[in-house]
Amino acid sequence: MHRKILLALAVLAALIVTMNVPAQAQQPAPAPSAAAAQAAALEENPYADALTFDGFVRRTGVMAYPLIGLSMVAFFMIVLFAFTVRQGTVVSDAFMNSADALIRKQDYLGLLAVCNRRNECIARITAKTLDFATRNPTASFEEVKEVTEAEGNRQSSLLLARIAYLGDVGAVAPMLGLLGTTLGMITTFHEISGKGVGGSNQLGLAQGVSEALLCTASGLVIGIPALIFYAIFRGKVNRLISEMEAATTHLMALLAVQYKRAARAVAGQ
Repeated sequence: MHRKILLALAVLAALIVTMNVPAQAQQPAPAPSAAAAQAAALEENPYADALTFDGFVRRTGVMAYPLIGLSMVAFFMIVLFAFTVRQGTVVSDAFMNSADALIRKQDYLGLLAVCNRRNECIARITAKTLDFATRNPTASFEEVKEVTEAEGNRQSSLLLARIAYLGDVGAVAPMLGLLGTTLGMITTFHEISGKGVGGSNQLGLAQGVSEALLCTASGLVIGIPALIFYAIFRGKVNRLISEMEAATTHLMALLAVQYKRAARAVAGQ
């Protein structure tokens, strides 16, 4: 009797297990936790954590904030110079045509008004020249020419000084990265020196050095593009300065003709 009861219970348990197995197979696998997903992402890409803001700050330490600040400054300068370092802000055909016509008419006050409305380097040079010439009617052409050359050199220096800041960022960023690496390695060796020598000690040393070197890599990632764009903008500025010098020479030649014509008129009288 007991054997029959045990046999019936065993058959019933087998049926229950058989019915539960397919049901469990049909159920979807539980979603992995956030920690498991992060661990899987790190296995696929060891640098995935460093690409996030929190992970980057945690790995690079206190030097993360200066590096992030320099990257933002470099990006802002690149965008700003891309829109401002162009021919229209230095010398334009429209201004040159107006200046040529007004100088030939000897309408210096009209040209001075045009210069005050224009925001170009050549307009500022011309305005400085005309302001000196109108305030000093007895000045010779050589004196007026000296004023023009001085203002032209000042405008050229301002153009070069603007883009020099981008070169400074490209030079400072790798140095900050190297400083962060040095501080990180000092901290790592200090922590390792207080522990016993062993496999875990060597593993901690390798991990600390790897995280410290991330500062140098970050500095190079910021500095290299900054220096590349600085070289591009420097070449563009040098070309614009050459065009500005040519335009200034053209305007001064027209003024020289007008000065000679006025001198002949005075001598004729």
